[in-house]
Amino acid sequence: MARKAGSHAEITGPRIRGAALKLFARHGYAAVSVRRIAAEVGVQAGALYTYTPDKQALLFDLMLSHMEHLLDSWETEPSPADPVGRLEAFTRFHVRYHLDRPDEVFLAYMELRNLSPGNFTVIERLRRRYEACLERILDDGRAAGVFDVADTRVATMGLIALLTGVSTWFRDDGRLGRADVERIYWDMTRKSVGLNPQDGDGAETAPRAPMARAGRSAVA
Repeated sequence: MARKAGSHAEITGPRIRGAALKLFARHGYAAVSVRRIAAEVGVQAGALYTYTPDKQALLFDLMLSHMEHLLDSWETEPSPADPVGRLEAFTRFHVRYHLDRPDEVFLAYMELRNLSPGNFTVIERLRRRYEACLERILDDGRAAGVFDVADTRVATMGLIALLTGVSTWFRDDGRLGRADVERIYWDMTRKSVGLNPQDGDGAETAPRAPMARAGRSAVA
């Protein structure tokens, strides 16, 4: 018999995921029991196992969904031809995406330590795929002589840490609006790769003098 739309399973599954996300983000994975998640949803603890094998599976599912959606969303973003335009697009996309999902971002970075080894390998592979998107932009910009970056792998890790940090402090009722934050973070990003203040604002970017290629990154 086909399941009716809006069935109990279709409703309760997303509610369990939502409750787990909220509780893990507020209190930490280790401090939240299956019983507490069940109570948040309003079901018996035993009923939770109809929808998930265990708490680890819930954490992994939340982090996997986040990383897959992040990658899919970036791939659908318009991609300018020039490295400066692509770097600006990446910066603004990353800030917008992470401001919209503070709980998912918290889990993605703070709860990696609580993943089982196999689950950690899957999530880490997806993280590397996303980091590689930025690293390719930096490689292209350095090759074109427009970015002053000694080591693109180190710069990639530093920029992602910088941009992701926005989700820890931004509040919609604060002094700055989201557009202001996007602009400020783009300004910090372009300065970090040696761009002039006007670069990325429609001005022609002149190639810089060729740089000696750095050795292999210690953060590979």
